[in-house]
Amino acid sequence: MTGQQIPLAVIVLAAGKGTRMKSDLHKVLHPIAGRAMIDHLLASVAELAPERQVVVAGHGKEQLEAALAGRAAIALQEPQHGTAHAVQQAEPALAGFAGQVLILYGDVPFVSAATMRAMLTRLGEADAPATVVLGFEPADPLQYGRIVAKDGVIEKMVEFKDASEQERAVRLCNSGLMALHSHDLFALLARVGNDNAQGEYYLPDIVNIARADGRSCAVVTSQSPDEVAGINSRAELAAAEAQWQQMRRTEAMDEGVTLRDPASVWFSWDTQIGRDVTIEPHVVFGPGVTIADHARIRAFSHIEGADIGEACEVGPFARLRPGAVMKENSKVGNFVEMKKTVLGAGAKASHLTYLGDAEIGAGANIGAGTITCNYDGYFKYKTEIGERAFIGSNSSLIAPVRIGADAIVGAGSAVSRDVADGELRLVRAEQLVKPGWADRFHDTMKKRKAEKKG
Repeated sequence: MTGQQIPLAVIVLAAGKGTRMKSDLHKVLHPIAGRAMIDHLLASVAELAPERQVVVAGHGKEQLEAALAGRAAIALQEPQHGTAHAVQQAEPALAGFAGQVLILYGDVPFVSAATMRAMLTRLGEADAPATVVLGFEPADPLQYGRIVAKDGVIEKMVEFKDASEQERAVRLCNSGLMALHSHDLFALLARVGNDNAQGEYYLPDIVNIARADGRSCAVVTSQSPDEVAGINSRAELAAAEAQWQQMRRTEAMDEGVTLRDPASVWFSWDTQIGRDVTIEPHVVFGPGVTIADHARIRAFSHIEGADIGEACEVGPFARLRPGAVMKENSKVGNFVEMKKTVLGAGAKASHLTYLGDAEIGAGANIGAGTITCNYDGYFKYKTEIGERAFIGSNSSLIAPVRIGADAIVGAGSAVSRDVADGELRLVRAEQLVKPGWADRFHDTMKKRKAEKKG
């Protein structure tokens, strides 16, 4: 039987106080690319289809319960006496479970599903290791715990504080991630002591206990130290964001997207982009954006919750908010904002426009300075603009209102009633002409100013 066929439970440790983050938000809920770091991890876990998921919480337990919303059982570790003690708190939630158990960390969000599978596969091999530990070899081992191993079999695990100089010279480090069979896990944990420099119950000690029983323990080495990097501070969070963004930019270009200045484009975790899309510098994507083939996103645009159709053009300096939909070949230009609005095929809003709660027909033209007045201070209302309608510059469309197909709204109009198909609507005050009035005004004011100076 392979590791993939055996039932799997996952324990995610997230009980640390995260004091270095200096935040009221739980450390593992801080976002990377618009997604909480623990959700990055759980997305990889989901590829393994676990039977049970347990998150061990301490400080900020209520925040985790709200954020996970039943997607995982929450176990409380209070007070915190080390990582072995933390894993023990998951025992009630795993009552009756028989299978493999994967131990992960909520602040180590980038562990791939492939790495997790490699650990579980190794656990199921013929030599039947009691534990499988994920090791890594960083450029600088710093103060990570060390793994002394030979041919992938662990001889000793030691925390940096308790390591000898010879052991500190070992470059294979302990990521903290482990895989065990459920029948071994809690039996080994019950035997962990706290006779160490910190007086805590260390999870890696179960390896040494199993070895003392004459059982083998194995190490699987991560292919990339970056995937096991922990996040404990704002600086490390920023570094993780930069790491993720660089990976996504490279992926986008490999898939046929042109990035004029890759380092200035920021993606969200779920940004979907078609082929032959061009993205100019300084573009930011929030969550929920889909871009079809051949679209062009021009510089300094901010886009979230939007669906951009084939061969559309956005920006520069455009803002698309949630619910914005651009049909094929439509265009929004500089300083145009859309929210909860459908812009029909070939329609254009080229300058200085706000379109909110609107439906705009194919081929319509929205003149510069047009505003859909969608909010009365209490409720939102819809504006409908028909196909091929022409809205003159500096128009205010006071919702709810419908502009018919092929209709024309004259520049400067404030439209509060429906406009029929093919109709011209002009809503302007009568222009008054007073010949010579301005000349007399200027003469009078200049005379007054001269008198004051005198």
